[in-house]
Amino acid sequence: MAQLDRLIERLQAGQEVTLESGKPPAIKTAAGSSPVAAQELSRQQVVSLVLETASGPGKEDVSAGQSATFEYQLGGKRFTVEFSASEGKASARVFPAQPPAPAAAPAAAKGPEPEINAMLRAMFALGASDLHLTSAHKPMIRLHGDMKELPDAQVVWQDKMAPLISAIMPPHNAAEFEEKRDTDFAYEIGGLARFRVNVFMDRYGMGAVFRQIPIEIVTAEKLKLSKEILDLCFLSKGLVLVTGPTGSGKSTTLCALVDYINRNRRAHIVTIEDPIEFIHNKKNCLINQREVHSHTRSFSAALRAALREDPDIVLVGEMRDLETISIAIETAETGHLVFGTLHTTTAASTVDRIIDQFPADRQAQIRTMLATSLKGVISQTLCKKTGGGRVAAMETLFVNSAISNLIREGKIYQIPSIIQTGKKQGMVALNDALLKLVVEKAVDPAEAYIKAVDKQGFAALLKSKGIELSLTALDE
Repeated sequence: MAQLDRLIERLQAGQEVTLESGKPPAIKTAAGSSPVAAQELSRQQVVSLVLETASGPGKEDVSAGQSATFEYQLGGKRFTVEFSASEGKASARVFPAQPPAPAAAPAAAKGPEPEINAMLRAMFALGASDLHLTSAHKPMIRLHGDMKELPDAQVVWQDKMAPLISAIMPPHNAAEFEEKRDTDFAYEIGGLARFRVNVFMDRYGMGAVFRQIPIEIVTAEKLKLSKEILDLCFLSKGLVLVTGPTGSGKSTTLCALVDYINRNRRAHIVTIEDPIEFIHNKKNCLINQREVHSHTRSFSAALRAALREDPDIVLVGEMRDLETISIAIETAETGHLVFGTLHTTTAASTVDRIIDQFPADRQAQIRTMLATSLKGVISQTLCKKTGGGRVAAMETLFVNSAISNLIREGKIYQIPSIIQTGKKQGMVALNDALLKLVVEKAVDPAEAYIKAVDKQGFAALLKSKGIELSLTALDE
């Protein structure tokens, strides 16, 4: 019998047992937290208590000191166990698991499962990130960064594509597709994953791309985000940008940061997304997730409304136009922490992109506002891992007084040199991030070279470390 059993067997909905090193075990309810013992727990005691309830992959993660979420059954009751650990500390929450939604009745009412689900399940089973459908072609998947045909799949002809996609397309998106010939929405297969969907027209006819969004949130600990990046989550105000090309993992990084805030602060978070990707449940924060077109007219309209919704943190899924960027900077200046994304490849180009969005007569004012409000930029790119999978190389910029002055004076070209000299503050240049992955043998030198923006400088770094670069491996 696990030692936790006597603490959790009488838990009701809305109650939980909390374990934290340096504190006694406690039962938490809506009215507050009450210790159930006088003795403070050590890190090892927390780990031992959780290990008694864990099995399979969950047990492996806990033993390795990694964050884990799993279910534990006691008699006829199911409990959710959430464990997290860092150097010298460990904590866990145990609470009654939500009963599974009654799936039988809705399935009977809605008829058979949509045909597209079979392809999505096959894609998921293979570990692919994307499913690509093009009329008159076989379905293709992106697996570890490479495009491959979906095994055993047949050609999807033009007359079959429309009913295949229309069966899952919300009415608003169907109307938008008729008008604009492309549209975005989210689709979920319960218990499997959510998918971000783009439907488009090309010379072959109708097509679609499904990007997998895992139901399980990837934590900051699993992404191995640095302490300096995580410190951005505790700012009271300012603008933090996560940038990179399409498919570089920006959404995953932002999701990990929001989840970290959810676990470590008591705040109100408003997210504005198109579409909603990762689902965040309440932990220590209240989170309102709004979807453009479904819950609000546009990013800019939702961002204006957010100022009247008493937020501490606002996440803007895409800062895609002048109005949204302008309001985001103003929101960051007026006492809110704003997270946003841009499709830029380096920290310096991010600052340039923002300023260039504005008319010439406003750029001096925006430089001044940005010098005050911008707190950090994380520019990332995904690289193929040696042996399969992908890993992000992150260039990180933290705005200090030197960088603030450069932004104000319009000397953006000097920012890369400040990143090089700011290593003690946690700043990392993209070339250094790529080199670290190569040295750790996580990424092949040729792959890192392809992803480098300053290829000449990266080649010189490899040479200084005595690492051979085989140019014949490059697809130039």
